[in-house]
Amino acid sequence: MKFCTTTLGCKVNQVETEAVESVLISHGHELVKLGDGCDVCVVNTCAVTAESVRKSRQAVRRMRKLEPRALIAVCGCLSQLEEDDIKALEADVIWGSGNRIGFALEIEECYAKQCSALTDADGKGDADNDYIYKKKSKINDPLKRGVFEELPIGGSSGRTRAFLKVEDGCDNYCAYCIIPYARGAVRSLPIERAVEQAKKLQERGFREIVITGIEISSYGKDLDGDMTIIDAIRAISETASNVRIRLGSLAPSVFTEAFCKALSEIPNLCDHFHMSLQSGCDDTLDRMGRKYDSKTVLKSISVLRGLFPNCGITADLIVGFPGETDDEFLQTIELIKKAKFSNMHIFPFSKRPGTRAANMPDQTTKAVRRSRARMAKDVADAMMIDFLNDQIGKNLKVLIEREDDGFWIGHSGNYLEVKIKNKAAKNELFDVYISEQENGRLLGKI
Repeated sequence: MKFCTTTLGCKVNQVETEAVESVLISHGHELVKLGDGCDVCVVNTCAVTAESVRKSRQAVRRMRKLEPRALIAVCGCLSQLEEDDIKALEADVIWGSGNRIGFALEIEECYAKQCSALTDADGKGDADNDYIYKKKSKINDPLKRGVFEELPIGGSSGRTRAFLKVEDGCDNYCAYCIIPYARGAVRSLPIERAVEQAKKLQERGFREIVITGIEISSYGKDLDGDMTIIDAIRAISETASNVRIRLGSLAPSVFTEAFCKALSEIPNLCDHFHMSLQSGCDDTLDRMGRKYDSKTVLKSISVLRGLFPNCGITADLIVGFPGETDDEFLQTIELIKKAKFSNMHIFPFSKRPGTRAANMPDQTTKAVRRSRARMAKDVADAMMIDFLNDQIGKNLKVLIEREDDGFWIGHSGNYLEVKIKNKAAKNELFDVYISEQENGRLLGKI
């Protein structure tokens, strides 16, 4: 069968889609593009914001429109939380946020039954038969999942970067977030299994591994032996010593002096750190249910820059949270100016049904949220340009990912995109002298 996939949302969803692809390809099926006459269309949905819900629904409708005769299989956080919503979109196979291998096998079974029914209809398997397969839905309770689901290693062979999922679930229950209800409690991949997967990724030729999960700051809390995320990072980096190791998002409170010192002793670690900041105002952080304050954020940044002088520090920010006053927002702006982030992902607050924040008093208006997002983005963009300009005259280690219009393009360890003027080679690391920046991208020469 020919199948295509669409993924909404986070890097974990991308990892899980790749696992489904890996299973189906290993069983002899062909991955193609949407619109190429697919037999099966797979959508991995997201439910973190109202906008991601809208985009997930839109993706299902688009697949049905472009591939009207295909089996539509939907999984992910939205189908986990809103099964009836996905049924209304006329999906054929509806799965939740767990058991991706089972999902792939269910797709195979449903497609085989559909083909059999079409053949039985007239004895020939007429492609114009109007047979509609009986809908299949399987959603289990994420709060009862007690074991990490180890996935087959995915990733396209043509890529330089691979994701290694080491954790699933979240126990934080922040006021704005629906994910603990969609994913369940923290579950960690045992270190020995993480090491085996990292070794395989290195053997397959990947030059960078991104350690990811839903909330990797909590890695190990469900394992015996007081394991933490730093133990996993060390073990993975030692095993895959010829591969760059990049970290996924971490809470600001994780970056203690001891943690950062341990990171600085890992030779193949990328000097890029992403913080799930969300706000720079203590009162707003408290209403959000976050477990740190603005002083912790600035302290963490100071420690990181002391040990990694040219590191890129990026962050997520939510503006317009319920109750956020003009003064509270300005406190956040002041903090991000002090932090001098190299880049930021800025989101206007999105009221997600089922969360505490959805029912909080003093909801901000859409106009206020948009205005604050624009203001925060202007500050973030200016900081990014400052950081880019600060790279001029420096040498950066760049992993080449592709060739485009006569330039070789890749990312530095501190996660900046670099265009290289002279000839390079894909999937190789080069020392690049940075000569200028142009429209948010660095230019340099080996």
